[in-house]
Amino acid sequence: MAGLTTGGPNVDVSLLYEVNGAARRAPSWLDTAVSLAGEYGILLALVLLVLWCWRGARRQDETTAADTFTALLWTPLAAGLALLVNVPLREFVGRQRPFRQHEGLQVLDPGWGAGLGNTEYSFVSGHTTVAMALGVGLFVAHRRLGLAGIGLALLEGLCRVYMGVHYPTDVIGGLALGTAVVLVLAPLALALLNPLVRAVAASPRFGRLVRAGERARPLPLGLAQPQTPPAGRRTQDNDLAA
Repeated sequence: MAGLTTGGPNVDVSLLYEVNGAARRAPSWLDTAVSLAGEYGILLALVLLVLWCWRGARRQDETTAADTFTALLWTPLAAGLALLVNVPLREFVGRQRPFRQHEGLQVLDPGWGAGLGNTEYSFVSGHTTVAMALGVGLFVAHRRLGLAGIGLALLEGLCRVYMGVHYPTDVIGGLALGTAVVLVLAPLALALLNPLVRAVAASPRFGRLVRAGERARPLPLGLAQPQTPPAGRRTQDNDLAA
């Protein structure tokens, strides 16, 4: 299939030059920071956010903890599936990277082929696809943390355009693909995963993965632990010395 529009006066290319042009005016440390964030940092932050959500979910009641853990388990699975869908989609569209089609772009990632989506094709953005899948999956599990995750996914897309390795429409496609895979397949995936999660939660060995065990609460200072009288000895109702 012929690639998407890559030349001429169009909004996609204009936005690319506008966003990427900021890299020429920005200090070098900022360009380095954006490059690291767009390549690894934001994805790592999303993974940590998922782990943080899991940590909090383990303290919920049994039913809520199982449901949240099921959604969190679906989140990385959906991200991986979205990335697999992206592989044939890139080959089908066949859109070249913007720096191969346009001059004057500031490419901040000299090893652009070493990261996610390591083909020469641009549509759709693999980094943005994975980031959005993680963000939307997190939203299914926890609304507040999910909104933060979606915000990070949007920032990931902006970084990829700023770095000069994707068109804005590549990013929009990644956002749409990540969202679609998570939400369209969520009912079936959650229905299949929930019995497995509940079985794990009931396991004496692996149950703590889903829900933290109950811990005995310490007594307030000054209160002694109740003692059980020895076998064969009755507890006196009254102390004669009282």
